[in-house]
Amino acid sequence: MDRKGRPLRPAANPSRPTTMAEEEMIRLKSMHLAPYIQLATVLIGKQRRSGGNMFRHQIDTFAILMDYGYIDSVLLKAAVIHDLVEDAPELDRERILEIDEESQDVYQLVLEVTRRTVETKQEFLTRILEYGSPRALVLKSADRISNMISLGYTTDTAFVRRYCDETERFVFPIADKANKTMLAELVELVATRRGYLARCFEI
Repeated sequence: MDRKGRPLRPAANPSRPTTMAEEEMIRLKSMHLAPYIQLATVLIGKQRRSGGNMFRHQIDTFAILMDYGYIDSVLLKAAVIHDLVEDAPELDRERILEIDEESQDVYQLVLEVTRRTVETKQEFLTRILEYGSPRALVLKSADRISNMISLGYTTDTAFVRRYCDETERFVFPIADKANKTMLAELVELVATRRGYLARCFEI
């Protein structure tokens, strides 16, 4: 925790090297990421409850995946635009599908982690847990890590409690299937927020 009681980012994967390998750099260099990042900039105007905007959240989710060693082009491209369908519904989907030869796979992955209008939050997360592809499970786990870190800047205690409850009930099982180390980070992040709530209600 920092001096203001906000959670510090724990080391995500201490078994991994601390710098990117040459092979990983070459693979990343060959990815057609710039057009996806350009599309994601439409989210700059979408403010987040914890501050910042939705564009920053896309890039943070992308960075978390890289931190965990994921150099999967479809996964990383989807991370960069994973909230685009939900938060910028006015965007013509053809702008995604025409980018490159992986666009269809990227778009399908984005749809997997997008809440449908007919779904409750519980139904949405349960669908990912029960039917999500391996990539969808990993992407949702990284997305929630980013959200939990941002939760450290939120002082609405009722919201923090609900979000922690939701994470424990629905996202822990997703992360357990996706990546045990991601699960460990989520457990630590929830614990820091539970600690914050306990301090808020100390007499």
